[in-house]
Parts: sequence; C-alpha cells; structure tokens
Amino acid sequence: MTDQLLSLLTTYGMPALFGILLVSAIGAPFPVMFVLIAAGSFVTQGEMKLWQVLTFASAGALVGDQIGYATGRWGGRDLVHRLTVRLGGEDRIKRAEALSHRWGGAAVFFTRWLVTPLGPWLNVTSGFTAYSWPRFVFWDAVGEALWVVLYVMLGKIFSDQVQGLADLFGSLSWVLVGIIASIILGWRVLRYFRTQ
Repeated sequence: MTDQLLSLLTTYGMPALFGILLVSAIGAPFPVMFVLIAAGSFVTQGEMKLWQVLTFASAGALVGDQIGYATGRWGGRDLVHRLTVRLGGEDRIKRAEALSHRWGGAAVFFTRWLVTPLGPWLNVTSGFTAYSWPRFVFWDAVGEALWVVLYVMLGKIFSDQVQGLADLFGSLSWVLVGIIASIILGWRVLRYFRTQ
C-alpha cells in the first residue's frame, strides 16, 4: 500500500496528498505518517513546495474529520452502530466516546497528533454526542496543523532517512497509546485504593 500511495503522491502531487489525508481522516488505515514524512522529503529535494504540502495536507485532514463529525451528528448512533457492525470497530467507538466525554477538546486535540489511531473514531463520537461543532473545529484545526507540520518537517530535515523514520513513528504511535492507557488505568487503580 505504501508504494501505491507514494506513486499517487509523485504522479498527482497536491490533489493526491489532499485525497490521501481526507480518506485517512475518515478512517481508512493508510500509512499517513509515512506519506507526510515522504512529502517533507520531496520538499527538500525540490519536487514540492513546503507551503503547498502544509496547506493541502491540513485541508485534507480537516475535511475528512468534518465528514466523520457530520456522519455522527446527522447519522446518529444508529448509523454508527450499523457501520461498525459491518466494518468492525465497536470497541474503538466505545473508547473514543468515553474519551470524548471525559476530555472534550483536549481529546480532539491529542487524537489529531499524539494518539492518531483513535482520531477517526473520536470524530464520529463527537458528532453523535453533540459536542460543540465550533469547539470541535478549533481543536481539530490546531491538532491537525501541529501533526502535519511535525511530520512534514521531520521528513524535510531527515530527508535521507525517510523509511527508518516512518517505521519508528509508526511503532511509536502504538507505544504512546499503550503508555496513555497504562497511565489512565494506574490513575484509576490508585484512586480506587484511596477511597477504600
């Protein structure tokens, strides 16, 4: 899949970057971090312009996130349930909903760039829990901009080591999910024992 995405990126440029980020934000399991790092590398090589990469990537991610939000908001819980029964992901929806209720805007912000595997699911749950759309857009835009700038600049700076960097960050995102889950679990256990 990575080769096909890179081929799309090199052949069609910015429209492909926009489309890849959009579809990924909706929930397709694309190696988007690698695509952003590769785009940063292409900037260093003079094949792409930095401002275009940052603009099109951010716009694609934002539009995809808004589609997820709208699906949850106007399709409701019933549509989301039908989709997750067919496509899987019910456990992720439940985790994202709990995260959304507990942390609100912080959850939106951190799932854009730090805990990215939960991002598409949080978009949907933010919609069907009627989280404020202006707040969603604000935290979404800030988080996506940070995410895009971070990975594109890493690709730009470490242009000659793109594959190794992509592998490292692909694994690192799951490690971060595990660390955050461990911290939350540890905090709850500690709280439980303090009340006893």
